[in-house]
Amino acid sequence: MNKYRQLGNTNIEVCTIGLGAMPLSLDGRPDEAQALDVIEAFVAGGGNFIDSANVYCIDDSDVGHNEKLIARALSKLEDAKNIIVATKGGLRRPSGGWTVDGSPEWLRQSCEKSLQDLNTDSIFLYQLHAPDPDVPLTDSVGELARLKAEGKIHHIGLSNVTVEQIQLALSITDIISVQNRCNLFEQTSFENGVVKFCEEHNISFIAHSPVGGHFQHAQRAEDRLLKKLAEKHAVSTYQIMLAWLLNKSPSILAIPGASKISSITDSLRAINVELSKEDMQLLEKQQGSGCA
Repeated sequence: MNKYRQLGNTNIEVCTIGLGAMPLSLDGRPDEAQALDVIEAFVAGGGNFIDSANVYCIDDSDVGHNEKLIARALSKLEDAKNIIVATKGGLRRPSGGWTVDGSPEWLRQSCEKSLQDLNTDSIFLYQLHAPDPDVPLTDSVGELARLKAEGKIHHIGLSNVTVEQIQLALSITDIISVQNRCNLFEQTSFENGVVKFCEEHNISFIAHSPVGGHFQHAQRAEDRLLKKLAEKHAVSTYQIMLAWLLNKSPSILAIPGASKISSITDSLRAINVELSKEDMQLLEKQQGSGCA
């Protein structure tokens, strides 16, 4: 398996395993020293793509925590210029909740604060966190296109979207990435054609929650077939899940979350796992009948 894949239609190659930095900033987050060590270990292990968002924080008084953390970590690294940081706008965190706000005004305000928090003049990849049912998608994406024209962002991505929403966005501006929840047990983006559409239009599909997400990863790791294949390959069950996902499509990048060095170093090793055709068929068959 190739360690790197091209990011959308850019000439930039990123590691197929990125870092989902969200767990470093939510409630129950590690202390700052540990969080910085996780980011440093990811880069030391060959990772070069970090996914963030302004709302990866505890509540609306803490907005920007994750971005500022990443900026501090990268300021200590000599090769930080080679690290791609993607962030998002379009949500709010009132009292620790999650609400959608895709208004042009909030997106502009969020982007400008992200520029400050990331300590950069331009964000390489800025993603709409989710479509807002109360705001036309054309208005949200149109504002991102204006921010791009102003040089505040280089490239635009979408998150939590359907094929129809991607098509509508493409009628306004170039889209280089789509980030949806996707893993062995949650294959909506395969079933509804999003992954296929991304393949056909040279769009990177960034799979978040690739091993089940914050609340389900431990349960998923106990699946009998996953444990059997993990034993066969002498790897972790998480590596099997990541390897399966990367084998499903050449457009996929996976961004497992991590709050411990051991977690991100384990995830990075998934790049070296070579699943056979029979392994993939077993996983497909078992998933279809309900893994247990």
